[in-house]
Amino acid sequence: MNQSSPPLTTRLFNHRFGPFWLLLFVFLSISLLTRLALLLKTGDAAEPGLMNILQMFGLGLAFDIIAASYFFIPLALFLFLVPNRIYRWPHFRWFLLSGTVVWIFIMLFNAVAEWTFWEEFGSRFNFIAVDYLLFTNEVIGNIRESYPVGPILGGLTLLSLLIAWGIRHWLWASHHAESRYASRAGWLLLLLAVPLLSFSLVDFRLKDQSTNRYVNSLSGNGIYEFFAAAYNNELDYATFYHSLALDQAFARLREQLPTRHARLASNDARDLTRVVSYAQPEKHLNVIMISVESLSASFMTRFGSRQGITPRLDALARESLLFTNLYATGTRTVRGLEALALSVPPTPGQSIVKRPNNASLFSLGEVFRSKGYEVRFLYGGYGYFDNMNDFFGGNGYQVIDRTAIPAERIHHENIWGVADEDLFTQALLEADKAFAAGSPSFMQIMTTSNHRPFTYPEGRVDIPSKSGRYGGVKYTDWAIGDFIDRASSKPWFADTVFVIVADHCASSAGKSDIPVNRYHIPALFFSPRHIKAGEFNRLTSQIDLPPTLLGLLNFSYKSRFLGYDMYDLELGRERAFLGTYQDLGYLRNGKLVKLDSRRGRAVFRPDFKDGSAEKLPDDPELENDAASWYQATAWAFGHGGLRWIPQ
Repeated sequence: MNQSSPPLTTRLFNHRFGPFWLLLFVFLSISLLTRLALLLKTGDAAEPGLMNILQMFGLGLAFDIIAASYFFIPLALFLFLVPNRIYRWPHFRWFLLSGTVVWIFIMLFNAVAEWTFWEEFGSRFNFIAVDYLLFTNEVIGNIRESYPVGPILGGLTLLSLLIAWGIRHWLWASHHAESRYASRAGWLLLLLAVPLLSFSLVDFRLKDQSTNRYVNSLSGNGIYEFFAAAYNNELDYATFYHSLALDQAFARLREQLPTRHARLASNDARDLTRVVSYAQPEKHLNVIMISVESLSASFMTRFGSRQGITPRLDALARESLLFTNLYATGTRTVRGLEALALSVPPTPGQSIVKRPNNASLFSLGEVFRSKGYEVRFLYGGYGYFDNMNDFFGGNGYQVIDRTAIPAERIHHENIWGVADEDLFTQALLEADKAFAAGSPSFMQIMTTSNHRPFTYPEGRVDIPSKSGRYGGVKYTDWAIGDFIDRASSKPWFADTVFVIVADHCASSAGKSDIPVNRYHIPALFFSPRHIKAGEFNRLTSQIDLPPTLLGLLNFSYKSRFLGYDMYDLELGRERAFLGTYQDLGYLRNGKLVKLDSRRGRAVFRPDFKDGSAEKLPDDPELENDAASWYQATAWAFGHGGLRWIPQ
């Protein structure tokens, strides 16, 4: 009489590496549910047709398996090394169960972390997550202030216990299985071969098969994406991007740089220096530039908002020179700071603000300092975050951060810093000091209140603290208006130019890799005595604001800025730069060139309202112009071409 075959689960789990296969199944199940949840959250924006569904869940499964092969290396080594006499010890199975609870908790915690990251950035883990990991105090503090951490962790712990208890019989199936090191070695080599081969053969960009960015993101695995981003955090332009012969790139860029009052300084083929000269006398007015955290243009009534959350900025815009067609260079604060301080296109990978050898560059602060100004950078948090202390301190600015603001003057603070109104109080004191010393003043102020957890003093606006983004925007709007009101009583007010500009938009997610609607930001130049109110409607890049500001002041100087004074630029030469840490965009004449890190290049017609993009035929001239800006800038940074030059 034939004996029946043992159940499949017994055959699958009744050997030494049975726990590995069991936890792999749990990992893949949680990954599948996470992908499904994120897809449901994204909705129609992911265009969930059949082919996209197949890509998200087919490619997604492949990347889940690859991620698991890395994730479970410690478990594979553990199961190989533990001797039989210990593995068969009666109480060892409880140790195995405890370890399983920990592994499952980590998997569930990762799923929750991916959900919160997607809420903020519309993406699986990427370079931003890697970047934030360096600042655990701020990130953990932000999470604690934004979410009910205790109940979440408690719930994850309970769920981990329930899952582990539910699978305990399959987990313990290997407890008495025969196992020799020789047979275990074969399994170990197989399990280690998968991550080794995937590291050599699999490119994390293989998931990018769709024109829809959400589809590509959902086709990946968060854990795998995190480590891929960490490995690719700095990208050498010439190695990874469409490039020209270097002298050709410089020749193209040098042709595009001059304007009516800015001529090339030399015949050196790789010199980007220009001599800027205006006939009118220089105006040594005070300048206060406010870099507003996450101020999308769409929040303002002028750009279609019906929420009524920027009443002070809306009123101020009518008295200011308002830039209506302005685009940020990136999606992070450091990108905005890079553009406003250095006036350069976004570099692939890390921002210059966070790179080594980023001191003594040609900066807006150094230009003002060369004109006799007192130059300050003010930040409501601790300036070590995002390397702001080192960057601004090394490029002509006196840095004033949270450590300079005494506790008795703080109405509210969270993990990111003091409330905007308290930062502005410090700015008024610094402006008073400069005026008393008889010196003109340039200050760049970086706000923080319009950032999760969106907390601020109660009673300032009609939206309670911690109510979300709209509350953060409305409070920051109130604080800016209150700052202007208080400044208006100062003796230096009439001769001050206030520049109010976003660092980036509130959201970076969109249908395409570079959704242009997620880069549209406002800028206001307010100085009733010196700048006529009106609107400037030509396409403008964030990097154009520093030279435009200096042009309004009639400053003459030797420049290594790569932005234009927009009032000095002939019609038809406008362009803007938009980038992620990986993709580089060049916007001109209604077309968007995208350069990717596989030397790819493509031309699109972007939809400025919904962020989608229609693929267009190749345009080699436009593509090469785009490459010339990025390639020559990257080379110049690495070879001293963006350094400060004596005036």
